Amino acid sequence: MFSRLKTVTTVAALAAIAGLGAVVANSGAATAVPIQKSHPAPEFTGIDKWLNSQPLTLQQLRGKVVLVDFWTYTCINCIHTLPETEGWYQKYKDKGLVVIGVHTPEYGFERETKNVSAAIAQYGLHYPVAQDNHYATWNAYGNQYWPAFYLIDKKGNVVYSHYGEGDYNETEAAIREQLARVD
Repeated sequence: MFSRLKTVTTVAALAAIAGLGAVVANSGAATAVPIQKSHPAPEFTGIDKWLNSQPLTLQQLRGKVVLVDFWTYTCINCIHTLPETEGWYQKYKDKGLVVIGVHTPEYGFERETKNVSAAIAQYGLHYPVAQDNHYATWNAYGNQYWPAFYLIDKKGNVVYSHYGEGDYNETEAAIREQLARVD
């Protein structure tokens, strides 16, 4: 009996440790979410300033695949994703991909256009960046994370999202899949 109780206790303790490990591992982990049922992408709204571009609308971009990247220039996780995002822009811009960076500030000084412009230059970003100082577009998307990617198909529907760093191959595969679709 004692041996059986000891085994049950050991198994319970190992399960608790494994569960705690999963919680700790997922606390900062990236999350990719293929959308089960696509839904119309919200329009860009409340944008204070457009950098690297004239103002854009999703209606104008219908027929293109659009990657929306919510970021802020002092977020280390965002900084880590910028080379990948710029790489996708360069690699697929002539194949129908439009990348839109939506800069949504975490701190007051990140609202300054000159600071955002300096960050765009520092990180060598060539795609359009919308300054969302009042979280209007952020809220329209129901976003909660920096960085966050939303992939929009040629019909204007959100078909994929990814939160955090990593899973770059998966995100790029989703981009390629949407570019290849003939709708």
